[in-house]
Amino acid sequence: MYVSYIPQIMNNLSGVKGNPLQPLCAALNSILWVSYGILKPKKDWPVIIANLPGIVLGLITFITAL
Repeated sequence: MYVSYIPQIMNNLSGVKGNPLQPLCAALNSILWVSYGILKPKKDWPVIIANLPGIVLGLITFITAL
């Protein structure tokens, strides 16, 4: 799902800006899931690993869309 941000990042960098709200919400969602995985008594590594790209790509997409 988060790989779909790569073309949007490329468009943002080439001057065709997208809406920054959706990737910001996706990044916040991923931050919450990673926090949940880390804060569990027994760390939930699949949840953490699956959502780390969402934080990185969501924030990059948001920043380049501004």
